[in-house]
Amino acid sequence: MGAAFIALAAYAGLGGLLFGLQASLVYYPHLGRDIVTTPAERGLAYEQVALRTGDGETLAAWWVPVSAPRGVVLLFHGNAGNISHRVEYLEMFSRLGYSTLIADYRGYGQSTGEPSEQGTYEDAAACWTWLAERGVAPRDIVVFGESLGGGVATWIAERHTPRALVLASTFTSIPDLAEEIYPYLPVRLLSRIHYDNLARVQRIPAPVLILHSPDDEIVPYRHAERLLDAVRAPKRLVTLAGGHNDGLVFRRPEWIRSLAAFLDEAAR
Repeated sequence: MGAAFIALAAYAGLGGLLFGLQASLVYYPHLGRDIVTTPAERGLAYEQVALRTGDGETLAAWWVPVSAPRGVVLLFHGNAGNISHRVEYLEMFSRLGYSTLIADYRGYGQSTGEPSEQGTYEDAAACWTWLAERGVAPRDIVVFGESLGGGVATWIAERHTPRALVLASTFTSIPDLAEEIYPYLPVRLLSRIHYDNLARVQRIPAPVLILHSPDDEIVPYRHAERLLDAVRAPKRLVTLAGGHNDGLVFRRPEWIRSLAAFLDEAAR
C-alpha cells in the first residue's frame, strides 16, 4: 500500500507540474530576446511599428513594404526567438512581390506582457486591425503561420476571410502533440492551451497550403497529413526536408517556386 501510494502521489505530482508549468513548455520568449538584425541590413526598406492590442499591450512589429505589391503577408512566427530571427522570410516574400507585417507576440522580443493563448489571439487581432486601418482588404492578405504561429494563423483566418492560409510545420492541436510526448499522462484533461488547428481548418473557406517535412522531430509529419485531410477548401501539401528548425520553405528554390505558384493561384 505504501509503494502504491507513493507511486500515485508521484503521478499526481507530475500531472500537477505539467498543468502548472505548461505555458513554459509552449512559449519560449527567453530564447533570443535581443534584436540580432533588421530588414535594413538585408537591403529591405521597413518601418518599425508599435501595435496596441485591445487589452493594452504594445507589440513590436515590422512593416516591410514593396512597390506595387501583389498582396500582403501577415506572418506569425514560432514559439522561440523574435522577429529578427525571421528576416529570411521577409526577404523571400519581398522577392515574390509581397509586403509583409510581422510582429512579436506579447512577452517576445521588445513586446510587453506575458504570452498566453488568448493573448496571442489578441495580438493577431491587433495586426489585422493595423492592416485594415491602412486600407488593406482581406482579399489581399495571405496569413502565414510557422509552427506555433499556425495556431494563431488559423484563429485569425477563421474570423476573417483572407486570400489564403499557409501553415508551416504546424500541429493539429497542442493536446494532440502533448499526448504524443506524454502518453502516460491525461494531457487532454490537464491542457489549458489548445490551439485547435484541426477543428479550425475545417471551417476556413480560404485556400490552404501546408508546408511540412517528414524529418520534423518536433511536430511529426502525420500532423500535416491530418490537417490536409480536414481542409475542405482548395488545398495543397508541399513536402519539405530537414528538421523542425531547418526544414524551412526559403531554404530551397523549388520550395519557393511551389509557394509562389500557390499564391498566384490564390490571387486569381
